[in-house]
Amino acid sequence: MPKPLSLTFDPIARADELWKERWGSVPSMAAITSIMRAHQILLAQVDAVVKPYGLTFARYEALVLLTFSRAGELPMSKIGERLMVHPTSVTNTVDRLQKAGLVAKRPNPDDGRGTLASITDKGREVCDAATRELMAAEFGMGAYDADECGEIFAMLRPLRVAAQDFSEE
Repeated sequence: MPKPLSLTFDPIARADELWKERWGSVPSMAAITSIMRAHQILLAQVDAVVKPYGLTFARYEALVLLTFSRAGELPMSKIGERLMVHPTSVTNTVDRLQKAGLVAKRPNPDDGRGTLASITDKGREVCDAATRELMAAEFGMGAYDADECGEIFAMLRPLRVAAQDFSEE
């Protein structure tokens, strides 16, 4: 798909000016619009890196999570909790990874109704290769240095705490 032509002006800054004229100054509108656009840009960039591996960024995240687990496997419910996604999304993600041979599923012996997802050797290889490429691409964040990335993380943390993503202790 060809890249769209770049605009000769910042459409978010322009929207902010028009917003101020019509409804008054609301800096949060320009901020959220910028964050949402940045999300679109970053997701497109990381998805382009992992696509040759048959992955989306969501599937990549699931593989990484499984590599971080001690045994290389987790209950489906735990995957959803850690990735902060709906159980249906976890099922879809893991099913697609299983179909690609990157993950195996089995009944959870500790929970008669639950299912464990475990990363396969092929899944580890794909995860490692995709990770090397994402790191080389700086996860799409190459416009920022390490300190600025830290600042972005710190700036967004209070929003995540307020949304109860996790409890800060």
